[in-house]
Amino acid sequence: MRLVARAYRVPTDAPEADATLAWSSSTLVLAQASADGFTGLGWTYGPAVTAGVVTELLAPVVTQIDPDDVPAAWLAMHRELRNAGRPGIGALALSAADNAIWDLKARRLNLPLARLLGTVRRRLPVYASGGFTSYDTERQHRQLAAWTREQGIPRVKIKIGGSWGAEEKRDLARMAAARRSIGGEAELYVDANGGYRRKQAIRVLRAAGDLDVRWFEEPVSSDDLAGLGMVRDRVTADVAAGEYGYDLAYFQRMVPYVDCQQVDVTRCGGISEFLRAAAVAAAAGLEVSAHTAPNQHLAVAAAVPNLRHLEWFHDHVRIETLLFDGAVQALGGDVPVNLTEPGNGLALRQADAEPLRIA
Repeated sequence: MRLVARAYRVPTDAPEADATLAWSSSTLVLAQASADGFTGLGWTYGPAVTAGVVTELLAPVVTQIDPDDVPAAWLAMHRELRNAGRPGIGALALSAADNAIWDLKARRLNLPLARLLGTVRRRLPVYASGGFTSYDTERQHRQLAAWTREQGIPRVKIKIGGSWGAEEKRDLARMAAARRSIGGEAELYVDANGGYRRKQAIRVLRAAGDLDVRWFEEPVSSDDLAGLGMVRDRVTADVAAGEYGYDLAYFQRMVPYVDCQQVDVTRCGGISEFLRAAAVAAAAGLEVSAHTAPNQHLAVAAAVPNLRHLEWFHDHVRIETLLFDGAVQALGGDVPVNLTEPGNGLALRQADAEPLRIA
């Protein structure tokens, strides 16, 4: 088995920001696993140097492993990261590689990846995600109205907590504007990206009590487990976190403190670890929500019994539609799972991707 990786940087369609960061581009790191004339695709979003971790550390330890033995490949790669560091960039590389190897196995067997993993459902509920703190009122309205009125997505999320929580009045005004944009039927979600303090998060959501906010993501830092639990017990919205989970122990520590556990297949250790993280959440009686990278999540999310929904993230929808033939579209609040084409059903648009390549 041969494993290679490349990085592609895609500019955003407008300046974007959340509570704690601002950005003007996103980088997709694509891993390709090849054997017997077949190539599987897997990716993550992160620094371009992630590609070097795949090629320099992970690729050499899987060359002699049967591509069908995905658990053996995952374990070899996981062990190779011991001294380099599993969390962070190491986990991003492991995730992209594991996703690619699963896709390779499905393509070698001429099976859709969802068929290989097994499915609980054939369509996945989504929530639309964007509403960046850098947007003005008009841009936010156009985005939310397009999702709810044109695409029929019944759940939408905006970013709040601007400037590390220093813009409470603006946050409340933006939440009220979002409710006006989506009407009374759609569900309103908010994401503070850890920008608030504990009591501040509680105060802000209580002040927005008439807006019927259903989902409060990272009201405080995801490292503040006690703070997550404190907010969860004092607001009516479901509190969610977990997108920065890089290993299984992280999810085990977090499950007592949230209402819904987020898991990201491009960060947690790939499809192999996503399934285990979902089982940890299920053991605690929790649902999981698949975080961003929608096309990378489709097959594994379809296999998870305790899935709540999939994040239809504005940036990643744009990137995946640009770079891959076969990317799905959201209409009516859910997306179809590929059950006909081998693997994940995607093909890299090489001519479109090459000008964006940076590594």
